[in-house]
Amino acid sequence: MAKDMNFLTPCSFVIFGATGNLATIKLLPALYNLEMANRLPTALHFVAIARKQWQQADWSTHVHDVLKGRFAEGFSEEIFQRFISRFSYLKGDLDNSQCYADLIEELGKPREGVACSNIIFYLALKPEQYIPVVQHLDEAGLNRPQNFHRIVVEKPFGTDLETAKLLNQRLHQSFDEENIYRIDHYLGKETVQNMLVFRFANTLIEPIWNRNYIDHVQITVAEDIGIGSRADYYDQAGALRDMLQNHLMQLLTVVAMEPPPSLDADAVRDEKVKVLRSIRPVPRRAVQARALRAQYADGVIDGEQVPGYQHEPGVENNSVTETFVAAKFYIDNWRWKGVPFYMRTGKRLAKSMTMIAIRFHDTPQQLFRETPLQVISPNWILLSIHPVESMQMEIHVKQPGLSMETRVTKLAASYRMDNEAPLDAYETLLLDVIEGDRTLFIRFDEVEMAWQVVDPIMKQWSQDQAYIPSYAAGSWGPEEANRLFDDDDQFWRNEI
Repeated sequence: MAKDMNFLTPCSFVIFGATGNLATIKLLPALYNLEMANRLPTALHFVAIARKQWQQADWSTHVHDVLKGRFAEGFSEEIFQRFISRFSYLKGDLDNSQCYADLIEELGKPREGVACSNIIFYLALKPEQYIPVVQHLDEAGLNRPQNFHRIVVEKPFGTDLETAKLLNQRLHQSFDEENIYRIDHYLGKETVQNMLVFRFANTLIEPIWNRNYIDHVQITVAEDIGIGSRADYYDQAGALRDMLQNHLMQLLTVVAMEPPPSLDADAVRDEKVKVLRSIRPVPRRAVQARALRAQYADGVIDGEQVPGYQHEPGVENNSVTETFVAAKFYIDNWRWKGVPFYMRTGKRLAKSMTMIAIRFHDTPQQLFRETPLQVISPNWILLSIHPVESMQMEIHVKQPGLSMETRVTKLAASYRMDNEAPLDAYETLLLDVIEGDRTLFIRFDEVEMAWQVVDPIMKQWSQDQAYIPSYAAGSWGPEEANRLFDDDDQFWRNEI
């Protein structure tokens, strides 16, 4: 569908929390890359808002240092000057109405080539600041006209079902749903987007993507880092809220969704919601059998001794916050009935890795039982999202020689040429915000249904505060995670 660029293209992009961790690590480098690729509209101007008592020169120096450190040899002074000329820095307290009056004044300054009033508001803030900032935007009239302005909200979207509904209600008081962009950067990753093409553009794949052929699905998001300086947030959230409820659930919907009638944003999201609605509820009495939590203890990663979670700065004494969670879900529909979806995520694991592993059923006939093969391992499709982006199939072939012996051959479905640089997920998502494409963003009913899936687990764990199992930092988590498997021959895939 052709876009009305006069309507969709914003002229102002306001970044709240511009000197924070998210803006520094993700937003500024992604926007600079878009500048380098000449994908930013000519008239687009950025307003960076933060508490620091900086002048414009201080902001320019900060951005220069961030980008020079990030891109090293790929950094261009010429492109940087073009990029930084788009920015105005505004120091202000987001809890003070004067900050928004100053913002109105800044947005009202005449700029060459600006012929529209469309604004993007990006909340690169702590979650507890979302509602107060939206309230101030409303009071200052900065949310109007609603059909021109967009607001971008980072996860987490609430801390449970009730707070998610409250946040959504407040957002809807000030912005229409089609102008609310709930961002989950996992949906911007190339491999996740490629899943739609991999499944729905290949007649080789889609006919076997169901319960008749697939034994089970594994979704793993592993990190080898600890919580760093995020104890104030993480000790209240934990792995279930921080990762499984959003990132892993979104990956599950992309794997399991039905073909949408079109690639229209709502058509795609309708199918994702159907998946979430079909997930079998987890009764609280079944939580122990369907989910497991644990917390990392002291250990060794890359040859270096690292402290356990309870020894991290800022963590409460005797905290039972989980840093690892594994869970098993079933999708009760025609395609997936009876197929277990195993999900796990954790910090201080053996390595950082994000992977979707699809294991197929054994062959129905043991044709090779009287040969040296005896038992043949099942086929797999492995979708690596991080640190490498790849798709591959594991199949058996006969080894050259006189006896009937096989080896596993990996068929790689590479989609990136050698001369094609990888994109950061934020580059894709920020460009989509600017162009008004909502396909890779989350609608509230997706948020609501995902919270409904994990809510019984959260409530059961909140009542059991006496003890939490541990696992050694540098391992793949607690051995108890293996008890989730339905069959003895199922096991976690840790490698591509």
